[in-house]
Amino acid sequence: MLQKIKISNFKNNAGTIQELQLTYQIFGRELGTAPIVLVNHALTGNSAVTGKNGWWKEIIGIDKSIDLKDYTVLAFNNPGNGFDGEESHLLLNYKDFNLRDIAKLYSEALKQLGVSKIFAGIGGSVGGALLWEQAVLDPDLFEHLIPIATDYKATPWVKAQCKVQEQILNNSVSPVSDARMHAMTIYRSPESFVFKFASSQNHKSGNIEGWLEHHGKKLENRFQLAAYKLMNHLLSTSDISLGRGDHLNSASKITGDIHIITINSDGLFTPSENWDTYVNLSLIKENISIHEIRSIHGHDAFLIENSQVASFIDPIFNAGNKQNEKNKHSPIRSR
Repeated sequence: MLQKIKISNFKNNAGTIQELQLTYQIFGRELGTAPIVLVNHALTGNSAVTGKNGWWKEIIGIDKSIDLKDYTVLAFNNPGNGFDGEESHLLLNYKDFNLRDIAKLYSEALKQLGVSKIFAGIGGSVGGALLWEQAVLDPDLFEHLIPIATDYKATPWVKAQCKVQEQILNNSVSPVSDARMHAMTIYRSPESFVFKFASSQNHKSGNIEGWLEHHGKKLENRFQLAAYKLMNHLLSTSDISLGRGDHLNSASKITGDIHIITINSDGLFTPSENWDTYVNLSLIKENISIHEIRSIHGHDAFLIENSQVASFIDPIFNAGNKQNEKNKHSPIRSR
């Protein structure tokens, strides 16, 4: 069930003040009765993280790595992502916002829900970058921070890809479809395409051209142009130092355990970038680890290699559900 929170008089990075609505879903245990897991969605994702059509149902569910019998799973929709279906909630002034603004909005929403401590935050790509922003904004919020296929800054390479996406979104006759086709070449790897299509022209997925067109049309049917423009822009603004360049100093203030998960074939947030973050931060912070997904599938591997993701996070959630009852909150009073 999609629930709503109104945030009045929010002042964003550009100084614009407006009322915003956040929508969210809760899965598993009732809020206030179990440790909380916050799941941040990726660029074209949403709060439907589990269930029949859940985009991460192989990881989140009954008897899954994040077991709904033991945890309260909370998932917000980035404001303006269009999941609530209300045109009036799209952010046409999307360039007034940066990713830190979204972290501040989530912080306000958590306050309204009575949540001051989260057992684990997990998310991939821009969702993971948002986790970094939240953790820097509130260094004591998470006991465990699990950013996947992301980093705490958008590199010039990431910004370049976002710029190309922006040009397509602003100039194409079929902007969402065409931008998605381009994005799929970033989200997968050359080896992934060869594996999928080179063996036979009669592959069950058709040829590469048809496959790209299929993904473009599929997104066009469910995702709005304004939402795509917003999310692409937010990805380009990821920077926990807010332009100062002192990323390590900003990250060092995070008190929770940090579990970086990188992908050896990721062409967007490269593994070398993630390993540099890990090595440099580990010199000043002890409770940090890194795991690497081995896959030919590129950036999207965090949505494909479920068994590897599960093997990395199982020790966190299997141990935590028995010893973190202290994270429970008083039941939320009806409002």
